[in-house]
Amino acid sequence: QVHLVESGGGSVQAGGSLRLSCAASGDTYSGYSVGWFRQAPGKEREGVASISAGDYRAYYADSVKGRFTIQDNAQNTMYLQMNSLKPEDTAMYYCAATLGWVGYPPFPWRYNYWGQGTQVTVSS
Repeated sequence: QVHLVESGGGSVQAGGSLRLSCAASGDTYSGYSVGWFRQAPGKEREGVASISAGDYRAYYADSVKGRFTIQDNAQNTMYLQMNSLKPEDTAMYYCAATLGWVGYPPFPWRYNYWGQGTQVTVSS
């Protein structure tokens, strides 16, 4: 079982950048599908970026394509680099992982392990 801990959220102005980190304990990310999700008040949780186990290409939601990049260090930390942030990116961001390949798009119900969430606020 893997335990996920996120860090790196905060408040930025539109156009700024943030890098979220998600550290895994209890296991490495090897063999896991990993993803980043976000949830704004009153909205459903949505997958913004993911890499399924064994894949080399990442999935990105249309709303973040070209601005966000998911990365992992092939050990126990993954990242979400967020550039050119917009006010509509404001949300609680969660990292998630699950053993095996789960495909795309990243549906939350396919992921078994979740971080506690980190708030990202983008002001105009």
